[in-house]
Amino acid sequence: MNTLVKILLSSIAVVIASYLLPGVYVDDFITAVIIAVLLSLLNITVKPLLIILTIPITVFTLGLFLLVINGIIIMIASAIVSGFVVDGFFWALIFSLVLSLINALLADLTKEGQK
Repeated sequence: MNTLVKILLSSIAVVIASYLLPGVYVDDFITAVIIAVLLSLLNITVKPLLIILTIPITVFTLGLFLLVINGIIIMIASAIVSGFVVDGFFWALIFSLVLSLINALLADLTKEGQK
């Protein structure tokens, strides 16, 4: 049940972020759910591999290259899901930052509601 709630909160975050950013388009809420699930799967499978392969540049940039990896993950998701369009790498990078911020805020709100 906890996983389902996290997926739904991530879907809401995807919809909010797409409304805030002019370079990111999501067709509907079902597409946002698919994106949330796909991003979770990509973060579990592809992201660790990319982090391992890019350790030297990540250390050299003091971890800032991890933002680039997040943008790459967003671009991969955009290529897979037809109802999710990101206009370029810059928008993918900004989308990943906004999505992380909204997810953190929503997670904090749900923790407050559980107390």
